[in-house]
Amino acid sequence: MSVIELLVLVGIGGVAGFINVLSAGGSMLTLPLLMFLGLPPQVANGTNRVAITLQSITAVGSFHRMGHGSLLVSLHLAVPAVLGSLLGAWMATRVADAVFEVVLVTAMIGASVFMLLPQPKLDTRPLTTDRLGPVIYLAMFAIGIYGGFIQVGVGALFIVVLYRMLKIDLPQVNVFKVAIVLIYTLPALLIFAINDQVRWGMGLVLALGNITGAFLAVRVNLSERGAQWVKWITLVMVAAILVRLIVY
Repeated sequence: MSVIELLVLVGIGGVAGFINVLSAGGSMLTLPLLMFLGLPPQVANGTNRVAITLQSITAVGSFHRMGHGSLLVSLHLAVPAVLGSLLGAWMATRVADAVFEVVLVTAMIGASVFMLLPQPKLDTRPLTTDRLGPVIYLAMFAIGIYGGFIQVGVGALFIVVLYRMLKIDLPQVNVFKVAIVLIYTLPALLIFAINDQVRWGMGLVLALGNITGAFLAVRVNLSERGAQWVKWITLVMVAAILVRLIVY
C-alpha cells in the first residue's frame, strides 16, 4: 500500500470506529474502502472484523476502567445473540435476495420509529442479571438471527432493544452494546481467519483508526450530551442504510 492508502485507511477507520461505538453502521465506510483497495468482498468482510474486534476491545476496556458495564451481564446478553447468529447465517444460504431487502427495510424502519418514540421511564438501578428475563433473551436471540442473516445495522437494533426493554439510558446501552458486539464478532473473525479470508496487515492499519475513533467515542458517550449523540447518530446511520439500499 502507498502512504496515501495507509493514511486513508487510518482516517476512514477513525470515523468508522467513532460511529460504531456511539451507534452502528461504520462498516458502510470501511467495507467499500477495503474493496476499493483491491480486496474481494469476503476477504474485505473478514479483514474488517480485525478492526471491529480491536475497536471493541478498546471501548470495553475504557468503559471498564471508568467503572461502567458488567462482564457477567454482557455475557448473558451476548450468548443468545451468538446462538441466533448461527441460525441466521444458516438461513442466509437458503433464501432469495429479495427476502434480504424486505427484512432489512423492515428492521431499519422499525428501529427509526422506536428511536423517535418518547423516552421511556428509565430504571436508574444498576443493571444486573436479575433484571434479564426470557423476553430479553428472546429479543437478543432474534437480533442474533438478523445479524447472522444480514449484519447491516445490527448495532442499531441492539441499541433500540436494550433501551426500550431494559429502560437504561442510551450511554449505558452503548456500554453493553460494545461488549456484546465484541463477543459476537470473535467467532466470526475466527471463521474468516481459518478460511484465509483475513489480510492482517491491512486490518491492523485500519484498526489503528478504529481504535482512535473508539477512544474518542467513549469520552463523548459518557459526556453530558452523550444520549443525544447516540440517538441522532443512530437515526442518521439508519437513514443512510435505507438510502444506500434504495440507490444501489
